[in-house]
Amino acid sequence: MTTTGEEDTAARGGPLWWSRRRSAAFDWTLGFVSAVECAVEGVPFAQDAGIPAAVGVVFGALAGSVLVVRRKWPIAVVLVAIAITPAQMGFLMGIVGLYTLAASELPRRIIGSLAGMQLLGTLIVTFVQVRQSMNRGSLTLGDWFVPFAAITTSLGLTAPPLLLGMYVGARRRLMESLRERADSLERELQLLAERAEERAEWARGEERTRIAREMHDVVAHRVSLMVVHAAALQAVARKDPEKAVRNAVLVGDMGRQALTELREMLGVLRSDGAGVRAASVRSVTVAPAVVEEGEGPCLEELEELVGQSAAAGMVVELSVEGEVRAYAPEVEQTAYRVVQEALTNVHKHAAGAKTRVRLAHRVAEIAMQVENGAPPEVGSASSAGLPSGGNGLVGMRERVLALGGVFVSGPTDAGGFRVSAVIPAS
Repeated sequence: MTTTGEEDTAARGGPLWWSRRRSAAFDWTLGFVSAVECAVEGVPFAQDAGIPAAVGVVFGALAGSVLVVRRKWPIAVVLVAIAITPAQMGFLMGIVGLYTLAASELPRRIIGSLAGMQLLGTLIVTFVQVRQSMNRGSLTLGDWFVPFAAITTSLGLTAPPLLLGMYVGARRRLMESLRERADSLERELQLLAERAEERAEWARGEERTRIAREMHDVVAHRVSLMVVHAAALQAVARKDPEKAVRNAVLVGDMGRQALTELREMLGVLRSDGAGVRAASVRSVTVAPAVVEEGEGPCLEELEELVGQSAAAGMVVELSVEGEVRAYAPEVEQTAYRVVQEALTNVHKHAAGAKTRVRLAHRVAEIAMQVENGAPPEVGSASSAGLPSGGNGLVGMRERVLALGGVFVSGPTDAGGFRVSAVIPAS
């Protein structure tokens, strides 16, 4: 695992301005070496200046020890190196100080100015030293050697540390930029993971809602008819035994059909549980409450559905308009469920009311309407004791809207209730 910039910064802990302890130890070592070098070079300087040698050694040691603060004040180190250049001391401090200056975040004009000053100082000092050596007879080369030696020495002591420092500084800035980018990417990935988890949770909620709606559609209608038939059976058990037997047979048939549909749905959930969960995550960007794929009720079974309600004592009429044709499975399932839930609501809330079911096949859509009149007697709606969960209309609306349709429901002026839906054919 890579270390990000924040973790790397937190892991550092050096004394004072040093980021690491080894950096502090390295600078103190350089400062000690520089102090020793300048102290040794302070002896000939004291002889040339006519001062005690101890003074030259102390001066050189103090000047050389400035290299310790090169990371904190690189400009001061370079200025001290330039100042003691005429004394022919501080070569290590000049090289290391210029390198540190070039690798720092200081403006280029400051780095260039100080590097030019150090180059000029080294050039002048070298020129004077070589000229003095030739005058003393130590060197017997021609006059061309004096400027050549001065230029070569000054460039050799200035250009390499300057270029190396600029390269290291650029590389360090590049690494910091990459580290910051990695931190940013890590935060973005974390945010994306959180959003993915939220979307997955939302998809799971949608899947639970869809399953609950399917359970309601499959079971509620059958059970409602069973309760109606059971109430009728109780009413006619003694007066009309033959009718009671027919009602008992219908109750048994309804119960078996409800159990069959419930068993099929539970079987799908058990066998494809993982697939359903994966599909729920993949369907995050798809419209919610999409009807499940697979076999289900179709419009051809609508007449049987109306017949079951009629057998339960409802006065219901079915009318079909337009040319009958096949639709997509989800369209036919939604149309069937809307009519089924509307009839269930009539059983619950308007028992005995006359009901009309209309189905219209149009060019680009299919329309359905279930309208019932007012119940014949007040209180008859609850004669069978059917509970209401209040989710039927919500489920119908979700189904229709998920397919891009229009759903309208509400009471009529005659005291009844109307449910209307229009679903695009494709």
